[in-house]
Amino acid sequence: MRFVSKLLPASKMKLVISSIGVLALVLFTSMVVFESTKAEVIITNNGEEKKIKTHKNTVGEILDQEGIEVGDHDALSHNLDADIEDGMKIDYESAKRLTLEIDGNVHTYYSTAQTLKEFLEEQSLSFSKDDEVSLQDNDILKDGQEIKVKKAFEVTVNDGGEEKASKVTGGTVQNLLEKSEIELNDLDKISPSLDDVVTKDTVITITRVEKKKEKVVEEVAFDTETKEDSSLEKGKEKVVTEGEKGKVHKTFEVTLENGEEVDRKLLDEAIQEKKVNRVVAVGTKEPAQVVSETSTSSSSNNNASSDKTITMTASAFTASCNGCSGYTTTGINLKDNPNNKVIAVDPNVIPLGTKVWVEGYGEAIAGDTGGNINGNRIDVHVPDKSKAYSWGVRDVQVKILD
Repeated sequence: MRFVSKLLPASKMKLVISSIGVLALVLFTSMVVFESTKAEVIITNNGEEKKIKTHKNTVGEILDQEGIEVGDHDALSHNLDADIEDGMKIDYESAKRLTLEIDGNVHTYYSTAQTLKEFLEEQSLSFSKDDEVSLQDNDILKDGQEIKVKKAFEVTVNDGGEEKASKVTGGTVQNLLEKSEIELNDLDKISPSLDDVVTKDTVITITRVEKKKEKVVEEVAFDTETKEDSSLEKGKEKVVTEGEKGKVHKTFEVTLENGEEVDRKLLDEAIQEKKVNRVVAVGTKEPAQVVSETSTSSSSNNNASSDKTITMTASAFTASCNGCSGYTTTGINLKDNPNNKVIAVDPNVIPLGTKVWVEGYGEAIAGDTGGNINGNRIDVHVPDKSKAYSWGVRDVQVKILD
């Protein structure tokens, strides 16, 4: 400056200094005016906010300035040719490349969605609670994200005859049972096996097996024994002992499949009541053919009023036997009158209604017949079985009283 002042007179020096000052003021003013005319814009780039002052005219120009290249699938809040305005907010979100694989079928998407839930809503996709998805609804998506989905399919389980439907995405039979909360007991059967892989065509059958003990009382039939009896005429039979059934306690192991019995195994048996065999006497004696008639008076010791006496074979019967009605052929009720003296006869020998005297028995009436009472054979009525057994079979004299 001193050098300039030496070259220029003082008046000119003042003029130069004044011009420089004016120029500086103009430059400063121009800069102030330039800056004051810039528009202030806020750009949000993938979530990061930035304030910018610019003289750019369009949104596209300012994005170029910031090095942002808008792709076909990117999200931009304004058109690229929109005019810049002071205070404008520009939102930009770059699209992410997403791969969605459903049961092995792969699809590629470009999306600005932040979470899986937003992406599925954007693409109008939905999956059931039984489908297997590799991400949760609120998981944040990243560029290049892979999303894998296994769609659930229905499998029928026949559980002891009751059909149940379960939805799975695969796995083993064991996995399906656990998911469906189906428990197996130790004896239960299942097809296919627990470690078999489940497919859409799989049908699972469970056979519920139960074993239990069962106690029963069974009757044991009696046998019939025969023995020869020399006091009984040939062709004649007499029941000496009535047969009685026995009883036996049996314990079985019973196997049930789905409630139906499929097997029964005897574990133990014990006799409760012994059987009593039926004993029948078979006659071996030649039948007596002698018929004698003697004269007796009304004052005879045996009180007989007839002179006809017959030697006959006599057995005994009681009205209290099994299957007996208690009524005789002539209508006498022996059950109500157990002490009545009645004999069964062959009407061809002694007519029904005839009064008789029987040796060892007394006076009686011929009031009944019998299948085995033929010829010189009678059956005397006694009150009970013990007296019938005591009487046995014997030869007696029978006198006709009227």
